[in-house]
Amino acid sequence: MHFADRFEKLSADKKIPAFIAIGIHANERRIREYGTARQADYKGRGDLAPKYTRFILEELLPHLREQFLISQQASNIAFAGFSLGGLSALDIAWAHPEVFGAAGVFSGALWWRSHDVLPEAPDADRIMHDIVQKAAKFDKSQRFWFQCGTLDEEEDRNQNGIIDSIDDTLDLIRTLREKGTPGKNIRYLEMEHGRHEPGTWGEAMPDFLGWVFE
Repeated sequence: MHFADRFEKLSADKKIPAFIAIGIHANERRIREYGTARQADYKGRGDLAPKYTRFILEELLPHLREQFLISQQASNIAFAGFSLGGLSALDIAWAHPEVFGAAGVFSGALWWRSHDVLPEAPDADRIMHDIVQKAAKFDKSQRFWFQCGTLDEEEDRNQNGIIDSIDDTLDLIRTLREKGTPGKNIRYLEMEHGRHEPGTWGEAMPDFLGWVFE
């Protein structure tokens, strides 16, 4: 994704302020560690998401604050991820607005569901949508950035002519707006010919950084 080169150029062009970027290594257990902390998906994937969330909040962030001068203001801290990592970042940020003022979701795995697809209700049981929909209260100052590529995938479970990754993202954005999130706090970037791969996400990174740290 050429992070360093992109960061340096954005900084040199004064399009972003100085900031610290932390990358979290993922291994073969990511399918268990990522997901939604409330529950695993219908296949049991994401069963370690609660522990991963505690790792972020109770181990990683305290360690980073010992090593670096990191702002204590949530508005200065964003959590982003790619694919299933995007779902995980959104879930953690949504649940902890006192820590993360923004979430970045690159080709997010927002299809994550509690039951297999039902032919009569193909868009039912999406866990993250349900979490947002049923939230009794939430921080309306939180900001959400979403990206999808038109070639992210080919699946179209509800046969409406829109691939699932875009459908799921737009549905979640609608839910956020219905709950009262101001339009100015949501950005959606749809990349023509964008694919589900690091090259596309790297191209989208300047848009995310420029918006979230404006």
